[in-house]
Amino acid sequence: MSNLYIPQLSTIKEVIKHTDLEYTFRMEFEGDVKPGQFFEISIPKFGEAPISVSGIGEGTVDFTIRRVGKVTNEVFENYVGDKLFIRGPYGNGFDVNNYKGKEIVIIAGGTGVSPVRGVVQHFAANPQDSVSTTLIAGFKSLDDVLFKADFEDWKDKINVIKTLDRAPEDYEGPVGMVTKYIPDLKFENPENAVFICVGPPIMIKFTIMEIKKLGMKDEQIWTSYERKMCCGLGKCGHCKVNEKYVCLDGPVFNYTEAKELMD
Repeated sequence: MSNLYIPQLSTIKEVIKHTDLEYTFRMEFEGDVKPGQFFEISIPKFGEAPISVSGIGEGTVDFTIRRVGKVTNEVFENYVGDKLFIRGPYGNGFDVNNYKGKEIVIIAGGTGVSPVRGVVQHFAANPQDSVSTTLIAGFKSLDDVLFKADFEDWKDKINVIKTLDRAPEDYEGPVGMVTKYIPDLKFENPENAVFICVGPPIMIKFTIMEIKKLGMKDEQIWTSYERKMCCGLGKCGHCKVNEKYVCLDGPVFNYTEAKELMD
């Protein structure tokens, strides 16, 4: 019987710098992965950290990591060809089949773009799979924007609103919180609309409030509780909210369930 706590060594295939604090590590991995799932990345003597999948390739998986603590600081000391320990994937992720044939709106704040990146990539590459796809992504400033090359590619394939909380005087793009752009959304058939919302808890709260003002039902909304991840196996209890173990039952939830998870 295999020990689910034992990680595997994975080689770093590529390192992509986004900001001074956020890099994407493209790691060697063979197996089935969904956007929104997460892995535990570990370094002996330093510990492990749960990191969401930000990209899925042929024999690779991407992790966009923010340098914020003991483990992630040490991860940033590793480069192409080095190895890290990984175990996973864990959680249920975003199933693109739930959104096919729909009018899709993906709303993400900051690093919340990472877990939905795979969904955006799918519908940008396969426009026939949706009626329409809109991405509303918010960042604090120009210096905080992630996946710049992706945004350049996506804007020619789907409707992209990339907004900044703070912008220089000569900036000509959208400015303001993501919630500013929700009331202007138009749909051919509102009952066929679906929403994905990922970001800081306060952003999710007010974003869903705006979505509900459009007359949308709870079952039309999905969100992620990725920040609750800990051991990944439902053993430590740190992710338990009410009767749900977020690492097992989530981190992706339909809002019919998510609204009951008072944290």
